[in-house]
Amino acid sequence: MRTLISLLLSVAGLSGAGLRAGIGRVDITPAGPIWMSGYAARTHPSDGVLTRLWAKALAIESGAGRRIVIVTTDVVGFPREVADEVAARARQQYGLERSQLLINASHTHTGPVVWPNLSNLTVFPPAEQEKLLAYQRTFTDALVQAVGAAIHDLAPATVEYGVGSAGFAANRRQSTPTGVKIGVNPNGPVDHSVPVLKIVGANGKLRAVLFGYACHNTTLTQDTYELSGDYAGFAAAELESRHPGATALFLELCGGDQNPNPRGTVELARRYGQTMAAEVDRMISAPMTSISGPIRTGFRLTVLQVAPRTRQDFEAELQSKVAAQARRAQMMLKAMDSGKAIDRIDYPVQAVRFGRGLTLVALGGEVTVAYDLRIHREFPGEPLIAAGYSNDVMCYIPSAQVLREGGYEPVDSMVYYGQAGPFAGDVEERVIAAVHRVMKDIGR
Repeated sequence: MRTLISLLLSVAGLSGAGLRAGIGRVDITPAGPIWMSGYAARTHPSDGVLTRLWAKALAIESGAGRRIVIVTTDVVGFPREVADEVAARARQQYGLERSQLLINASHTHTGPVVWPNLSNLTVFPPAEQEKLLAYQRTFTDALVQAVGAAIHDLAPATVEYGVGSAGFAANRRQSTPTGVKIGVNPNGPVDHSVPVLKIVGANGKLRAVLFGYACHNTTLTQDTYELSGDYAGFAAAELESRHPGATALFLELCGGDQNPNPRGTVELARRYGQTMAAEVDRMISAPMTSISGPIRTGFRLTVLQVAPRTRQDFEAELQSKVAAQARRAQMMLKAMDSGKAIDRIDYPVQAVRFGRGLTLVALGGEVTVAYDLRIHREFPGEPLIAAGYSNDVMCYIPSAQVLREGGYEPVDSMVYYGQAGPFAGDVEERVIAAVHRVMKDIGR
């Protein structure tokens, strides 16, 4: 009899019975004007708030220390040093292993700089740089606070999964006689999927919804000086308005070469947000697939190589008429003088598996959509979400094809990110190899 009871309990644990979930949220809207990230053309700090900015955390636990905490943030990106500090404090205070914490940026281009992410966009006045340093500390504290709130909020819950669709993302890599430019490429790869996680409490009430999309939050352009979450912020606010007491979290997927189309106005950002909210609402109102445990997590750092650059290259760049390029050259020469390696990037790859019902892959940087499509091809069968902008946003991560074609994502953007230059030709294979290793860690 005891053996039968033990077997039944074991089966219940493996099937995910007893999942618990918790939610935490912290307002990360700066208290006053602050320099915004995403566009080098801006000339002054923010002058208002269009939507509040948030750090939101969703904790899901399947027992015996098996848990994941997903933190979503309304910022363009954050450096690894911030993610590492949040992870270290979360481990010390809440016992989270590094693989059990996933931090994602919505990549809104109407959010504040999180220093030193994209710090080569412009020359920040000293007083503004001090504000950014202070905001980095506030941002870090907020993420730790959100994680703690979610863990302390853990309670019995059911988790369900489904996939919707939204059509406003367009591939932006347009071929022209003078090379690939940012525009609209109707024949380029896209992924219009909207994956949705629905979290319901023991009382049957909706507690949270996590939804994602592979598209830049760039409906609003450099002419906008009001802080906002762009279409993702409008979508989350709309969902929370429709479901009082519930929290909506947006996960940025592999949208490095995707833009909303058309773009340029608040009205469009609001419309896309409403479109996204309506689709998520449609999904959570229909039958969805139940998600169970056990939760398995994996996290690895792999090395991505930058194409070789010489001291002479950067000395020549000092004479560039592009101010950001000359500043990048100064940064690289200083790094070389101090003995720092400039030809490698330590790159985070993470995977989370919920029983055999869903896998979430999280990649660092501005990942182009080809990675999303390839990971889905190479891991068929079980539902899968591929996210970018996770755990470190250090630069664009181009596919092999995008790297060969050149243009903003693989070449020009590296100047603003303060990276030495384009990646070596094996960047895609290195990333995919790391994905295979971390997938093996979680049993796929």
